[in-house]
This record gives sequence, C-alpha cells and structure tokens, in this order.
Amino acid sequence: MQIPFETKPQIKDWDFVVLLFYKYVHIENPTQFMNEQRTLCEKLGIKGRFIVAHEGLNGTCEGTPEAANEYIKTITSDPRFADMHIKYSRGTGTSFPKLKIKVRPEIVSLGLDEHDVDPNQITGTHLKPEELHKWFENGEEFEIIDMRNDYEHAVGHFPNSILPKLKNFRDLPKELPNLEHLKDKKVLTVCTGGVRCEKASGYLKSQGFKDVYQLDGGMVSYMEQFPGKNFNGAMYSFDGRNVIDYDGQSHEIIGTCKRCGNKTENYVDCKNESCHGQFLYCKDCLNKYGKMYCKDRCYGHLGFIGKILNRILLKR
Repeated sequence: MQIPFETKPQIKDWDFVVLLFYKYVHIENPTQFMNEQRTLCEKLGIKGRFIVAHEGLNGTCEGTPEAANEYIKTITSDPRFADMHIKYSRGTGTSFPKLKIKVRPEIVSLGLDEHDVDPNQITGTHLKPEELHKWFENGEEFEIIDMRNDYEHAVGHFPNSILPKLKNFRDLPKELPNLEHLKDKKVLTVCTGGVRCEKASGYLKSQGFKDVYQLDGGMVSYMEQFPGKNFNGAMYSFDGRNVIDYDGQSHEIIGTCKRCGNKTENYVDCKNESCHGQFLYCKDCLNKYGKMYCKDRCYGHLGFIGKILNRILLKR
C-alpha cells in the first residue's frame, strides 16, 4: 500500500496536496465505480477531475494532507489499484474549482476505436526516473518524444526533445509520418504523469517501432527526484496552478509571450469562448491590451479587418 506521507516529512508543512495518478486496469462497471469515487471524495472534501472507463482510472485531485492520505489508503486497499503509482505535489487549495468525475470510452483519448491499444497487452519498457538520469549522465544515445500537447511544450521540456505538433493526444496517428525516421532508434515517450506516454509507447510498438521505452511515472516523477536537472523550464499542469516546478523557482524561464516575445510562464485562455485554447501571454501585455485570440480560426468571426488587426497586434 502506498502511503507517501509517512516517508515525506515535508508534506506535514503543506496545507494542501495535489495527487496525480492513473491505472490501466479493467473496470467492469465504470458507472458504479464513478459513484463510489464521488461518494469518497465528497466525504473527504476532495476536489479534482477523474475519468473512469472500462480500461481504467485517470485522476488528479486536491485535498488536505489528511484527506489525501485517507484517499490513498482507500483506493490502494482495492486490489486493482494496490500498486498504482500516485504522484503528489504542493497544492494551493484552489487548484480545482469543484469535483468532476466522468465515465468515458477511454481514460486518455487516442481515438483508435476498434484498433485501440491496450497497455496491458502492448506497451514500451518502463524506464525509472533514476535510470533516465543515468542515461543523461552517461551520454546514452536515445530520442525523447514528448507526447504532450504543443501548448504544454512551450513552457518546459527535456532538452533536445522531439515535440510533435499535437493539439490534443488523439492527433498522434496523424503525426506518425513525422516520426517514421525513428522506427529503428531507441525512443523514450514522456508526458506529465505517465498515462499518455504509456498508451503512446504501445501505439508506436504496434506501428513497427523497434526499441521503445516510456518514462515511468512521467515527468513529475523525474522532476521530483532530480529537481533542476536535465529539464528546461517548468511543467504545465492541468489545474489552477497552470505551471509547477520542483526547484524553488530557480529554473530558467523558456516560455515566450505570443504577442511581445518576452519570457513568461503566464497562460491565458483564448478570447474565443468556444475555443478555450491556452497560450503564453505575459501579464504586461494582458494588462495593456486585454485578452487575445490564439489562432486564425478563433478570430475569423471578426471579419477581414479584424483578422488583419489581430495579426498586427500579435506581431508587435
């Protein structure tokens, strides 16, 4: 049973803890399991987002250390989740506005339908963070493929990573032709917490890639063990914090403002409310010019003059 708070004394000083976890395991009745999770989280005062499917559970949530510890005890008492790798970081108390638990076809959508990949049947070799660190230190020859969305790459990534142009994870099959040249090389798939790179590594293997690894526990596990090492910038998070780091804010900022080009880690939502796309936009520009549109199709309704003006403003 995983109870990290007993071995991580610094968490005692935290007011809130954010948990990040997933497990590919068969759930016979996702709706029943969803209701059980909702009852547990409401009892503990936990907020966050959970996706339940026949293929497993994917969740990230926030609560007090006591509530988080109780959640871990309860979920890992279920034999299906006894060995689930639960990652955690310092919360703010406002990381999630409410509790959302949904049943979906997949816990992370690759959209392959009947050709979907089952990570319990085919997946890349799990590479522990300490093993990856040795690869970096020893000059191992390998290629990192970052399986996150493009706006996540913008604020931080491993050096020399291949950054596919993914608007969302289900774009991976369309990007496959741009990765074909890596089929005979040693490749490592990475993502935030592991859920995407585990399925992505299996997908690459199913498409003929020969030597495929996945970062066990994702980037958060590596950054926790090796803060400030072999990682450029900070890491995007899908919660109210937007960006997190593990090196006490001492990292170099590599993100740049979409409008002025200055360094920033400030994310904003697209002005088009039907888009909800996020991009880097510094606070100075936000205060001076207000919200902007993230791409051409989002300000198309402004008409020709509006589009021209928006492009000019973005290039200033």
